[in-house]
Amino acid sequence: MKTLTFGLTLVRHGETQYNKDGLLQGQAIDAPLSEAGLQQAEAAGRYLAHVKFTNVFVSNMLRAKQTTETIMKHNSSCSALEMVCDPLLIEKSFGIAEGRRLQDVKDMAEAAGQTFPGFTPPGGETQEQVKMRFKEFLEKMLQQIGAEHFSERGQDDSSLPAPSQATPTEGKADDGVKDIPVHALVVTHGAYMCVVVRYFVEELHCRLPLGSDQAHVFSLSPNTGLCRFIITVRKQDDEFILSGIRCVFIHRGDHVKRRS
Repeated sequence: MKTLTFGLTLVRHGETQYNKDGLLQGQAIDAPLSEAGLQQAEAAGRYLAHVKFTNVFVSNMLRAKQTTETIMKHNSSCSALEMVCDPLLIEKSFGIAEGRRLQDVKDMAEAAGQTFPGFTPPGGETQEQVKMRFKEFLEKMLQQIGAEHFSERGQDDSSLPAPSQATPTEGKADDGVKDIPVHALVVTHGAYMCVVVRYFVEELHCRLPLGSDQAHVFSLSPNTGLCRFIITVRKQDDEFILSGIRCVFIHRGDHVKRRS
């Protein structure tokens, strides 16, 4: 059976003043990157400068778009690519809690016998609603990437090496995608990424690197933190169906630590 394997690199946007001040932004507050956030985006761009991308998708919120534009300007493979802005990638709505202190929302969650970020303040989105939003985006992305790349890049899976449970990484920017010609960059938000990672692991049974700590896997990614997955799709009739997923690394932030 012919399949297509491609890389998916998720990036959280850079820091905003709201992040620095410990305030929730959600959807209602469309803040720009802070000076530190711009520096983080530059660091991410330099780190990914020689990683080849074939597709770029981004939340249509300003902080995500600024991060994406900065990453793309450092990367020659992005020079001819369209930055596809998709509202399905915007941050989780925190309802009445948007603009308030993160600690206030954690206190609200504790009072309700729940934990953050799973807690839904009045007027906000549930984890399930965010997951359904991402599933809609994932389906769109699979169909687009399949339509663009399957005929040229698809391979007979009998000719592919059997995947290993372990995913060797060397701490390099191209870990996992060095020999994979199709690679999507997706820039989005922290709470949204938490939902995505949990969906991949708990429902799609994504294989994690050996030694992965569950608390770390399900934690909030740092600003401009990177998560990379390898996805395999097959064609069924006229649709492209996800048939496998594994994680290369999760919440990598080495580029930010190095920027000073």
